[in-house]
Amino acid sequence: MSSIDPRDPAPSRIKYRMERLWLTPVYRSLIRTGIPAALVLLVLGGYLKDPDTQARMARSVTQARAMIEDRPEFSVKLMRIQGATDPVATMVRESLTLVFPVSSLRLDLAAVKEKVEQVEAVKTADVFLRGGILDVEISERLPVLVWRDQGALELLDGEGARVGGVAHRDARVDLPLIVGKGADQHASEALEIIAAIGPFAPRLRGLQRIGERRWDVVLDRHQRILLPTENSVRALERVVALQRARDVLSRDVLVVDMRDGRRPIIRLSQTAMTELRRLRKIADGEDASL
Repeated sequence: MSSIDPRDPAPSRIKYRMERLWLTPVYRSLIRTGIPAALVLLVLGGYLKDPDTQARMARSVTQARAMIEDRPEFSVKLMRIQGATDPVATMVRESLTLVFPVSSLRLDLAAVKEKVEQVEAVKTADVFLRGGILDVEISERLPVLVWRDQGALELLDGEGARVGGVAHRDARVDLPLIVGKGADQHASEALEIIAAIGPFAPRLRGLQRIGERRWDVVLDRHQRILLPTENSVRALERVVALQRARDVLSRDVLVVDMRDGRRPIIRLSQTAMTELRRLRKIADGEDASL
């Protein structure tokens, strides 16, 4: 009589499901990699939570960074300023306050450029590192006007930006003078007027901004040309043509008023007005001594 083995060679349901699950790539990756990595991170996280450990790691990072930054190949030993006059170069150096040698890894070139361009005499700046030298290339603001406002004298460039200050007008007699509140905001218009001044150039004392709206051209002998709020250069050109044709401002004229676009209005001096009245009386047959 044959014996029957009571054990079933077929796998159990649980074992079958586990074997099927093991054949899944995601499950195999999770068992082989995910769980060990999670355990490592758990242990490492607990280790890093310790304040003493964090402090030691921070010191190590700082020391390693300092060792790299202080290597000779990263050393910047001097600064070279190009395109600037000596006074402007001095202002740039004072504004940066850099102590050399300094590591190039500690230099923020964008911040250096921004700080240099904050110097009022600097229009634009470019900053480069070249072989251990900090190169600063500068385009200066060139003063073309002297602006007097409330007693202070300022140098302006062609855009009306401040370049610097002067203590006395005599220090920059080579530059034309503009006067009045808001005159700096119309520097370009002032330069156009000065360029069109023609025969009055040797007699020009300056331009005065009136009511923050328009210009007066101030000449010697207390003479003025009153320009309109609009088309001021065109109005001045008409006065220049009138001067060349009639020599008007070589006479006893105090003011040539061009604010009325239709015609110029001329104001005579007191002496000229008295003489004109006397001549009119003579013409009318009256006693000239009256």
